[in-house]
Amino acid sequence: MFVRAYLRASTSEQDATRAREQLRTFAAERGLTIAAWYVENESGAKLSRPELFRLLADACPGDILLVEQVDRLSRLTASDWERLKAELTARRVRVVALDLPTSWMMATSSADEFTGRMFEAINGMLLDVLAAVARKDYDDRRRRQAQGQAKAKVEGKYKGRPEDTKRNGEIANMLRAGMSWTSIANATDCSRATIAKIAKRTKSAQPAA
Repeated sequence: MFVRAYLRASTSEQDATRAREQLRTFAAERGLTIAAWYVENESGAKLSRPELFRLLADACPGDILLVEQVDRLSRLTASDWERLKAELTARRVRVVALDLPTSWMMATSSADEFTGRMFEAINGMLLDVLAAVARKDYDDRRRRQAQGQAKAKVEGKYKGRPEDTKRNGEIANMLRAGMSWTSIANATDCSRATIAKIAKRTKSAQPAA
C-alpha cells in the first residue's frame, strides 16, 4: 500500500504546496510514509487534470489518495464527479481527506472486514455530500462574481481583468523571434486568441517600410 498525496490550487498565483506539511504530519502520525507527491495548479471544477490522472495511472489497488480537503479533489459537476469516482473505484484507490474523519479509517488496515466495509460505505456517502457542497460553493462564488461584474458595468466601474503586461511582452518578443504560435502557447500557457491579439498589436506598432 502506497500513500500518494495530491496537492492542488486553482491558479498559478496560489501555492499548491501549502498543505504539504499537514499531509506529511497526518501520515507520520499513522506510521505511514508518503511515497509520491502530485502537485498542480488547475481548477477543481474541471475533470482534465494531468497530475491527478498521473496519480491514478501510477496507483495500485489499495493505494491511498491523500488530500487536505475534498474540494482539492473535486469541485466537479455531478456527472464529472461520477466519472472520477468510477475511475477511483476501477483502480481500487482509497480516498483519505483530512476534513473527512470517516475516511481516516481507510489509512489503516486494522479493521475487520465488516467494519471496513461499513466505513467504506459511510465514507463514500459523505464524499458525495462534500463533493456536492464544494460544487455548490464554486457555483455560488461564480454567480456572485458575475452579479458584481454586471453591477459594476451598469455603474461604469468595471474594467475587466488587468492585462498581464509582463507575459504579453514575452509573447511579443517570441513573435518577433519567429516562434510558432503552438510553441508560444505551450511556453506561456495562453490561448491562441491571446497570441492573435498581441500579434495584431505588434504588427500595427511596427513602422511602415
